[in-house]
Amino acid sequence: MAVPGDPPNGTPEGIGGGDDEFRSEELRSVVFDEDFVRAARLQEFSAQERMGLHARAVRSRSMWSSGGSGPRTSTPGRGARQGMLLVLLIATAFACAVYMGLRNPYVPPPGGPAEPLSSTVIPLAPAVAVPGGRPADLYANSPAAEYRVGAAGITLPAVRRTHHFTDAQVVTALSIAKDYLVQSSLDPDVLAGTASRPVRVLLDPDQLDQFDRSITSPSGDGRHAATGWLVRFDPATAVVADSRVRVNGTLAFAEVNPDALEVLTDHTFVYAVRPATGAPAAVDGASLFTVRRELRLRFDREDLAARRAELASAYVMAGPQACSSDPAEAFRPLPAGAGPTTVGPAPSDPYASGHPRRTAGLCGVLAPPGTEPAAEPPTGPATGPTTPQGTPVSPAP
Repeated sequence: MAVPGDPPNGTPEGIGGGDDEFRSEELRSVVFDEDFVRAARLQEFSAQERMGLHARAVRSRSMWSSGGSGPRTSTPGRGARQGMLLVLLIATAFACAVYMGLRNPYVPPPGGPAEPLSSTVIPLAPAVAVPGGRPADLYANSPAAEYRVGAAGITLPAVRRTHHFTDAQVVTALSIAKDYLVQSSLDPDVLAGTASRPVRVLLDPDQLDQFDRSITSPSGDGRHAATGWLVRFDPATAVVADSRVRVNGTLAFAEVNPDALEVLTDHTFVYAVRPATGAPAAVDGASLFTVRRELRLRFDREDLAARRAELASAYVMAGPQACSSDPAEAFRPLPAGAGPTTVGPAPSDPYASGHPRRTAGLCGVLAPPGTEPAAEPPTGPATGPTTPQGTPVSPAP
């Protein structure tokens, strides 16, 4: 008996089950459920829709469509869910990018090259005979009696962040400044004039040429005084008699612009020295030599990362030494018992060629131990006021 869909004359010979085999083999795994229909990318128009002029047979389904022309439910289809997920991921990535940009603002590149050092070094002549004795006794009878020994006298101030620099960056700047003071004022080899590398490694590379010239060919031109960079004694004149140098002073910091921190140092270093020549010095042949150093060090972010400094200015007073001696190369302390000097500074020839000595004519008088200074010491960096000859000056305790 024929079934609907069979050919009128039956199935031709030589052809297999045809539709039966196709239905059984090819379509067995295909399930035309609701999800399958909704997932179709093409949808066939109805017969009425196809009757229109130039009408197409099918239309493409949008990814937002829930499929079918039947009633829509509140649950989106799989395509809609994928689209919403994609939009959500894009929005999340954009929000993260904005958030990271606000939390990590663009750091501007470091500033230009470091400025050259500007230094002023003033010798202090004694007003009375230079006291002599044992180092311990000399310290006990001087304003340095209460000073700390060595690096312990260089204390850091309370730290707080600035507008553009964190607490950690401020601490780094202060610690580098302290390292510079220790290496340039307390290192025995530096004091003896036999080494300069401990100071050199702490300087910005842009200042190394100026530093090297100051060490090899020192000059009192305000730019190339070796004693502007560090403390060292003329090995032919004096040597350190006691390694326990007395130190007292302050450190301060300030943000000068969004890319730079400055540290201002103001310290007094008191050394016990003895003559370097002649017979071995007696136990009571030492004397005190005092150096007041006011330094201005600048740090950009690159300097902080590399643990180095830019020495912008140095204002130095040191004595007792003769005003006639040039302190640019090294300090030449007057020995114990030397009387007050009446010899003025070395003469300056305005007609001489070359670079004049900018500190020529600058000389002060060292007040006797235990006396109060007649005037406040200069508070500014190298551009501060100088001390005229004849005015008593003593380093502040």
